[in-house]
Amino acid sequence: MKNDIFLIGLNHKTADVEVRERFALSDKPDTARRLVSGPVREAMALSTCNRVEVLAVGSGDVIGHVAQVWAGACGQPPRLLEEAAYVHRELDAVRHVFSVASSLDSMVVGEPQILGQLKDAYRAAVDLGTARVIVNRLLHKAFFVAKRVRTETEVASSAVSISYAAVELAKKIFGELAGKRAMLVGAGEMAELAAQNLLSGGIEHIVVANRTLSRAEELAARFRGTPIAIEDMYEHLHETDIVISSTGSPTAVIRAQHVRDVLRRRRNRPMFFIDIAVPRDIDPDVNLLDNVYLYDIDDLREVVEENLAQRRGEAERAATIVAAETESFAKWLSSLSLHPTIRDLMAHGEDLARRELAKTLRRLGPDVDDRTRESLETLVLSIAQKLYHEPVCFLKRRAQEEGGAERFIDLSRRMFNLDRESIPPDAHADRKPSLTDDDACDCGLDEPDGTE
Repeated sequence: MKNDIFLIGLNHKTADVEVRERFALSDKPDTARRLVSGPVREAMALSTCNRVEVLAVGSGDVIGHVAQVWAGACGQPPRLLEEAAYVHRELDAVRHVFSVASSLDSMVVGEPQILGQLKDAYRAAVDLGTARVIVNRLLHKAFFVAKRVRTETEVASSAVSISYAAVELAKKIFGELAGKRAMLVGAGEMAELAAQNLLSGGIEHIVVANRTLSRAEELAARFRGTPIAIEDMYEHLHETDIVISSTGSPTAVIRAQHVRDVLRRRRNRPMFFIDIAVPRDIDPDVNLLDNVYLYDIDDLREVVEENLAQRRGEAERAATIVAAETESFAKWLSSLSLHPTIRDLMAHGEDLARRELAKTLRRLGPDVDDRTRESLETLVLSIAQKLYHEPVCFLKRRAQEEGGAERFIDLSRRMFNLDRESIPPDAHADRKPSLTDDDACDCGLDEPDGTE
């Protein structure tokens, strides 16, 4: 079965927040499992405030299948999704995943949150059993590329977060934050970053409203704020000048009719709402009320563009890393067919045999005659061929099974390090107890450089 790679998605560049929230998958954690059927063999779903994307591996009508399952999960017509979504195929899909992981496709280029969100999405796919050979390799490579980009370029230097941009927007509205009171609705990472930026900006007091009160208490304690249950939010809103909302609720948590009552209690003093959640937390009708300034995440674009202009050159350098790593991944993809792996395995065995032969001949000295030399060469090459015979036969048998070969081909390439990858000493350190130098290798064999 042929395995093509597809990336189908909506993001902040191609779809406004009204469309993204209709197809958000943040509250549908089992979507990847439902995607893996019919033409799709592997899948992973990523849903953040700025993008909703599905990575799928399969053959046939993969796009149509993904659109049906994705739109169905959201209760929307597939046609609307197909009209709004972009589709990347094969290496374009690989390049896109690397760019997303490296934060080159983010609204705030260089921001670090997307990498954590991508890791969460991958972890969910692993737990669901929908990440297999290609998705596993692609995502691990994406994390490696992101690390390279952050290490070798300055693209993340001085990068702002969405929360920072939200606070900057608040400053533009109020002039200064000194003496103002803020409420954070939601207590996740975005709220935490917003709290830090609000305090840096001089805000007087912060209230944290959250469904889980203990989390609100934890966050409020760090910033000397006041924790409240989200159900009590309206009792405190009339004392609030700035509201930043970032919950994971699938529906609005702040309604226009309630805000109207709040304004009456505030004697119509202005209020600033910024909604950085997708789906949105704040009813858009709130913006129709007098003395209310409501912004959503798409309204942060201007603040973000100002910040990006300072790092555009670094982003171009990062793009060259992404391009080089995409080519590297392409070589691995092409090696997943059987014949290149058999060829590489046999070459690996022959290379080992010849290196060991050279060591032996050096030890024997210059008196070895040609006949003995040829006999030794025949011996070692014959042993290598016989050692690799059974693994090759095993791979050939698996190749005759539908979809059964890739896993074993990939495993063989990794076991023998046929792709000559450099593997750090602490690779997989979290999977086993660490070894001391004295007991790191007690098998009596020399370990080749750069191998596990």
